[in-house]
Amino acid sequence: MQSLIRASKHALESGARSFASAAGPERKVAVLGAAGGIGQPLSLLMKLSPYVSELSLYDIAGTPGVAADVSHINSKARVKGYAGEEQLGEALKGADVVIIPAGVPRKPGMTRDDLFKINAGIVRSLVEACGKHCPKALLNIISNPVNSTVPIAAETLKKVGAYDPKRLFGVTTLDVVRAKTFYAEKAGLDVDKVDIPVVGGHAGVTILPLFSQARFGNEGWVGAPAIGDGVLWEARVLAAPSCHYGQAVPTANKLSEDEIVALTKRTQDGGTEVVQAKAGKGSATLSMAYAGALFADACLRGLNGDSDVIECTYVQSDITEVPFFSSKVKLGKNGVETIYGLGELNDFEKAGLKEGVETIYGLGELNDFEKAGLKEMMPELRASIEKGINWYQPQMLFVAGGVQEGMFEISGTSQQMLFVAGGVQEGRLGEGWRLEQLDAASLALRQML
Repeated sequence: MQSLIRASKHALESGARSFASAAGPERKVAVLGAAGGIGQPLSLLMKLSPYVSELSLYDIAGTPGVAADVSHINSKARVKGYAGEEQLGEALKGADVVIIPAGVPRKPGMTRDDLFKINAGIVRSLVEACGKHCPKALLNIISNPVNSTVPIAAETLKKVGAYDPKRLFGVTTLDVVRAKTFYAEKAGLDVDKVDIPVVGGHAGVTILPLFSQARFGNEGWVGAPAIGDGVLWEARVLAAPSCHYGQAVPTANKLSEDEIVALTKRTQDGGTEVVQAKAGKGSATLSMAYAGALFADACLRGLNGDSDVIECTYVQSDITEVPFFSSKVKLGKNGVETIYGLGELNDFEKAGLKEGVETIYGLGELNDFEKAGLKEMMPELRASIEKGINWYQPQMLFVAGGVQEGMFEISGTSQQMLFVAGGVQEGRLGEGWRLEQLDAASLALRQML
């Protein structure tokens, strides 16, 4: 954050438009959902990035006003607003990074499953457009529930022939930001020098901060991480290094086991804490915008060839038995370069996996707390991933008297159909069955396994 503060201060003092500069190619960033609660502050932060040359702001409405407002900031990025589906393609054309915070926010009493029912379709339509208009862009998915919307995005990109697992990310940076903040406050440390990786997913118990790997020390260390060596991780905004290595002092023993358990729970429930504090009038929009800007900036630095850009992010991964998992990832010119293992975990953290623990590369010694956390996480994370994948697939539901609900796809166009006696009407999806088109006039029922 210090680079953002320094850049802003310089801008206010000098009045110069180009208050921050960075060598590198022209980069276009698109924000989809730019008029929303996350989208507006996120657009502001991306306007401040020295790595953004063109900022494209899209939403179904209201974006021209947001773009006009943000464009008055004296930084180098050119800004243009786009509104409505007919302008989506132009908004995405030539984008290097696309950030998607679009969708409805959480409200009191609303679960991430409630969000799924609304946001799944929004993510699918936007990602489909990305696959068509900017297939090489790095996609940063913020729309919740990330554990499910990222698999939906993957299936969507496969459908349009544009899926590259190295270019699709679920943004989990806010979990890291929270873990660092809460830990530093409790331990009485300078938060700017605290490093804590967070692994798993981005909802409830699937969020696992590895406080056993907490590190504290000075900035500026260099070195190449290896799987299992306890790589130090830190998110930094706008041109600041995002990782520290090697010479830091482990600090996990500063806090008691009860304090670590409480901090873990608070990190997992951070979103709920904000929703309740806002009393139904909002969710974690500002901190999420900040975290989204951190991660987008890291993606841009990786694209520009900066070395050792390492962030925790939710990607297609084989370090556990689930197909998507958040861990430390090295970013480069083509997106993901390396996915690192979990390092040394304590038993509490390791237990969160519940299954698949032995398949994690570089697992090292785990304590009881880490073991418990990993074991607890895995069933819910797997279910969320499968929910996203299955939602995308054509499905059928059998009821007494025949087939009632179903969906099939023709030429990539999703069509929802309701099958009833005497004809076909519009309807919703059922679960457990799908339709497959055999030819122009024939459909086959398939049970989903």
